Amino acid sequence: MTLRIFAVLTIAAAMSAAADKPAYKNQPINTSTPTKVQALKIPADAVRIDANTYNYTDPQGKKWVYHKTPFGITRSEDKTVSVEDAKKAEGDRARLIESTKAVEDGDSIRFEQASPFGTTRWQRKKSELNDMERAVWQRELDKRAARDSAASAGSAASASKD
Repeated sequence: MTLRIFAVLTIAAAMSAAADKPAYKNQPINTSTPTKVQALKIPADAVRIDANTYNYTDPQGKKWVYHKTPFGITRSEDKTVSVEDAKKAEGDRARLIESTKAVEDGDSIRFEQASPFGTTRWQRKKSELNDMERAVWQRELDKRAARDSAASAGSAASASKD
């Protein structure tokens, strides 16, 4: 019996709390004319960089980059890279190249790189290497050439002693 009374009182309290809240459903919807978003257009005096990219400097002196995409034209501010940021990026690239190992495997190269989540491995054909992979492979070739020349110089020196 007390359980039924408790359940009825709980339901009554919930209904009275719900009745205190304003009803948002009955508010009228704003049907006035919506503001139109004007489609972005590439300015007539923009300089074409490639098939889909244009540079433009507005009258205030701000530089913009316009891109043609499948979804329309986009615009982003052209930010120049500071000397410090360029040096930092070059240092990061050098560390990345140094931490990557390359091994020749026929007409392709196997790469290994340590990462926080374990060793990352990938393989790429010699003709499809990107700049970073090309630099890693060139470093490995230079190391190999240095070892070979040191070995041949060592064997020539030992042969001259005999």
